[in-house]
Amino acid sequence: MTSSSRAVGALAVLAAALLFAGCAAGPGSTTPTNSPDSSAGASDGSDDFDGMDGALLDDGRMFAVVTWGSSTCIPQVDEVTADGQTVTVTLVDVDPDAVCTADMQQRASVGALPAGVDPTQDITLQVTYGDASDDVELDGDAAATGTPGSPTEYLPSAGWVDDGTLVLLTWGSSGCPPIVESLDAGTLTVTFTTDDAKACTMDMAPRATLLAFGDDAGDDDATLTLVGGGLDGTVAVRG
Repeated sequence: MTSSSRAVGALAVLAAALLFAGCAAGPGSTTPTNSPDSSAGASDGSDDFDGMDGALLDDGRMFAVVTWGSSTCIPQVDEVTADGQTVTVTLVDVDPDAVCTADMQQRASVGALPAGVDPTQDITLQVTYGDASDDVELDGDAAATGTPGSPTEYLPSAGWVDDGTLVLLTWGSSGCPPIVESLDAGTLTVTFTTDDAKACTMDMAPRATLLAFGDDAGDDDATLTLVGGGLDGTVAVRG
């Protein structure tokens, strides 16, 4: 059976309703946000700029797709449909007429898995972004207890994109995404800047942060330590 979700439009309305009512909702009820300032060391010198990667997040409720392009023009997940364990994902530019920086960085776009997908089993993301397309294979996470389509717990989560790069999912104001100050590959620690004076939007959105620690950092049982930015704590890195 085919299921579908749309990450734009009506979801923004649901996000506003969520904040007004103060009740829990699923991960698809807020518009995913990404910030060029939130990525740290997200360029590994690769020439394979057409390739895409991905990770499972939010205990199996959500996913990230990693693409290459301008750090200031990050694509957004538009449509997601599923047929069994095959998930079709369409990425779009938020503003096709935007003026983008001419750098080449990895960017993470996050979306919600449709109901019916089993995150404990392998998943294939068939991703289309403009003229580019790629299949992203996600290994099933036997420890995932979240059910796609169910309410999120708004907890940080993280997944490996490759041997040295992970994507961190946090929840909070879309106007104040985490900004990385420093990375310590030896202890797998990320320190965020703290700006208590900045005015933030009063929404609750998923924010994707790419962290590149280097090729030797990847470990299936790794624990990421978060410092500063109101995010202090530890997160198990899955994948």
